[in-house]
Amino acid sequence: MLVPLFGACGETPWHALTSSVATRVPPLSGEAPEGRALRLTLGGRSAYAALLQELGERRLWRTASGFVVATDGPRVVATSGQREVLAATRFDGPDPLLRPAALLGHAATARRLVDLMTADRDPAGMRFGVEIECRLAAQQTEEEAVLLVEERCRGGGAGRFTNRFWVEAESGAVLRSEQWIGPGLPLLVLEPVSHAS
Repeated sequence: MLVPLFGACGETPWHALTSSVATRVPPLSGEAPEGRALRLTLGGRSAYAALLQELGERRLWRTASGFVVATDGPRVVATSGQREVLAATRFDGPDPLLRPAALLGHAATARRLVDLMTADRDPAGMRFGVEIECRLAAQQTEEEAVLLVEERCRGGGAGRFTNRFWVEAESGAVLRSEQWIGPGLPLLVLEPVSHAS
């Protein structure tokens, strides 16, 4: 279950995000569930996450090992079940990823605030209102029907990462993504899968 979310309480320098305790990536495991699911890969380990809850574009997914991912459309907005968790994500304005074809030849910027904490909810491990600035641009891939959207981000003047989204040009459906879920963690790879019920 996701931890309760609290309002932002100020800017936090990016360099303060690294915990003195080393982040351990838990093993991901599980069999392919029936119905809609995500294949998640984190740190070289993969698992299927079953759809638990859906409210519009907001969805909650969980692996058999208890790793939980909350998504809003194609974006990971919160996680649980690790030592370091992404507690919340808030966008300042519309998300340019919602119109990927518009990013071909026209880069866009996006700003979001994230809340991070350790799973033990120790106040020393909580960081609220961490600002992340990103620049998104799309390019055609070798497959004519697929675009690659790269989102190059930085926060607090230090720490950089790049999210990638492979998107169907016509429908905007995300086929695969690689997304940042917190400092000290590898990018989380998400691939939608569907099995007959």
